Amino acid sequence: MLREINFDGVIGPSHNYAGLSLGNLAATRNAGKTSHPRAAALQGLAKMRGNMETGLAQGFLLPLPRPDMHWLEELAADENTDPALVASAWSASSMWTANAATVSPAPDTADGKCHLSVANLVTMPHRAHEWPDTLAQLQLAFADSAHFAVHGPVPPCFGDEGAANHMRLTGSHGEPGLEVFVYGRTGGRFPARQHEQASRIVARKHGLDPERVLFVEQNPDAIAAGAFHNDVVAVANEGVLFTHEQAFADPAATYDAIRARCPGAQVVEVPAGAVSLDEAISSYLFNAQLLTPPNGEMTLVVPSECRDSTPVWAWLQQMLAGNGPIRHVKVVDVRQSMANGGGPACLRLRVVADPATVDPRFMLDAAKADAMEKVIAQYWPEDIAPGDIGSEALAETIRTARGKLLELLQLGELG
Repeated sequence: MLREINFDGVIGPSHNYAGLSLGNLAATRNAGKTSHPRAAALQGLAKMRGNMETGLAQGFLLPLPRPDMHWLEELAADENTDPALVASAWSASSMWTANAATVSPAPDTADGKCHLSVANLVTMPHRAHEWPDTLAQLQLAFADSAHFAVHGPVPPCFGDEGAANHMRLTGSHGEPGLEVFVYGRTGGRFPARQHEQASRIVARKHGLDPERVLFVEQNPDAIAAGAFHNDVVAVANEGVLFTHEQAFADPAATYDAIRARCPGAQVVEVPAGAVSLDEAISSYLFNAQLLTPPNGEMTLVVPSECRDSTPVWAWLQQMLAGNGPIRHVKVVDVRQSMANGGGPACLRLRVVADPATVDPRFMLDAAKADAMEKVIAQYWPEDIAPGDIGSEALAETIRTARGKLLELLQLGELG
C-alpha cells in the first residue's frame, strides 16, 4: 500500500554555524555562534517520534562523512586555507533532506515506479559536494528496482535543490497527482537556486505526463526577502496548498492552473496584510510539515518560532477557527536547525511508497529511536565553537560519532 513516508535527516555531529548560505538570513545572522550538535540531533529525533505517534511511517537519512577531506584535496586546500572552504568541508547541511532529491511517486510516472533524482546543489559550495554520498544512501534505501528508479544529478550548469522547490497535489497519495515545480530567475539580490531547466530535466527523467506538470516562477520579492527555497513560502499535501500571498510571481494564474489540473485542490492563502513576507520568513510559518495522519485530520507541524510571533500565531488560531482543511497545528522545537536556516519541512524528504519496499535499515521505530538517542547522547559533541572548526581532535570525535551510528544501524557500507 502506498503511504507517505517522511525521511528526516539525522542532524550530524559536525552541526555548526559558519554562515555559509547566502540568501538564508537565519544562517548568516547566526554565523559565528556556538552550536549544540547533541541537542540538535535529539530535537530532530523528537520531531520524528511525534510523527510516528500519529501513525505516520517515518524514515531517516544519515549524516554524510565530515569533514570531507577528499573534497578539500580536490581543491588543493588544507586546514590552513580559506576558512570558508574549510568550514564548507565540515558542514552538516545534508540534515536538510528536502534538498536531497526530487521525488515523483509511482502513480505519476510512465513506468509505474517511484523516481528519485538526487539534487546537485551547485549554487552553494558547502552543499555542492553532498550529492555523491547522498546518492549512495538513496541507492541503498531505495534499491528495490521493481518499485524505485534512482537517478544521478542533472548537469551542474543547471542548479537543482530538490524537493524544497517541488510540490504535489492529489486527492490522495495513491492517486495520480499534479506535480508543481517552482523555479527562480537570476539577477536579484540573492541567487535563484532552482533553475527552470533543472526542473524540466527532472520531470522528463521521471517520465511525467506533461498535462500533469506545472512549472511556476517564484516571486522575486520572496527570494530577495530570504525565501531561498519555495518551501519557505509554500507547502502542499494531498489536495491542499498552504501558501503566502507573495509566494509566486503570478499567484492568480498559479492557482487557476492548479485548479484546472487538480479540480479538488484547495488553496489556503495567508494574506500579506495579516502576516508580512518578512514575518513569514523569520518564523518559517510555511517551512512546516503539512501531514495527513491516519485519522484523516490534516495537521500543520510548525516550529516554536511561529508561536513566538504574535501575527503568525493569531493567524493560525483564526485559520483553525474557520473550519478549513487544516484541522490541527502542532508546535515542535527544532531551534538548533532553525538557527541555521532550516525548519520542519527542510528536515524531511517526503516519499510516497509502500514502506515494505524500502530497506528497513532506513525506517524508524520506537526501539531504534531509543538506541539512536543513546548513541547521540554519548558521542555527539555537546558544543562546537567557531574556533573549533579545523581541529583534528574534533574531526576525530565527529568521525567516531558517525561511525558508532553506522555500526548501530548496520550500515557500514556507508562508512
